[in-house]
Amino acid sequence: MATVGQWIEGARPRTLPNAIAPVLVGNGAAFALGGFDPTRGVLTLVVALALIIGVNFANDYSDGIRGTDAQRVGPLRLVGSGAARPRLVRTVAFGCFGLALASGLVLVAVSGLWWLLAVGLACVAGAWFYTGGSRPYGYAGFGEIAVFVFFGLIGVLGTQYVQAGRVTLAGIAVAVAVGAFSSAVLVANNLRDIPTDQKVGKRTLAVLLGDGRTRLLYQALVAVPLLVSIAVAAIGDQPLASLGLVAALLLFQPVRRIRSGAGGLALIPVLRDTGLAMLLWAVVTGVALAVH
Repeated sequence: MATVGQWIEGARPRTLPNAIAPVLVGNGAAFALGGFDPTRGVLTLVVALALIIGVNFANDYSDGIRGTDAQRVGPLRLVGSGAARPRLVRTVAFGCFGLALASGLVLVAVSGLWWLLAVGLACVAGAWFYTGGSRPYGYAGFGEIAVFVFFGLIGVLGTQYVQAGRVTLAGIAVAVAVGAFSSAVLVANNLRDIPTDQKVGKRTLAVLLGDGRTRLLYQALVAVPLLVSIAVAAIGDQPLASLGLVAALLLFQPVRRIRSGAGGLALIPVLRDTGLAMLLWAVVTGVALAVH
């Protein structure tokens, strides 16, 4: 039986910035329109956290039963390591999805935006079929696109819209930035796993691009939020948004590792530092949008 510590590790807490960042920025964008609502803000955060923890356990289950994690380099996987039974891990994943749907239902009821139920169902389906089902899209190189859409565009703009009733150009810009950050985290993860994924036939975008081009992609993605900070400050007439450039301080080391050709376990800090940079950028940018 898996320990509490193993279950926590299985939830992959280092990925939580991917869920927290879009809500922080979306709340700031909503506040800028005078539409911030604490209750709706908290509900969107619950939905985002439940979804990302659910997808982490779902990936653990699906990759585990396929044998993808048999020679894993990264953090512990419950099913692949034999620490927990596959059925139990799947049940926990579905429980998280259920929590996300229940919180989303309350959010829809409070806002009156019932059509958002379809968006919520699409998010849950995207979470499960990333590695689940007979033809998981995460095994065909579409993982980064899905992360960009779900934890970037939908996460940020959904948070802004459900509170303010509309989205703005600044909201779209910062949604693109958060999506790029989230995709960069996944790119780093898949870069680390290229050798083992190739062996089991998992064709992630990193496998399809190869090591060199994947490293270039990571560097391009982490540059996007910094460019967005400059653009929103200059074109969007929100000078405080330029403070988001402080995230570059946390990106120096991961970019250096990527450029140096680091691989395997040496790439784990890249995931951590990229997530922290994303969180810092989201906090600073969210506040900048709110106080404008």
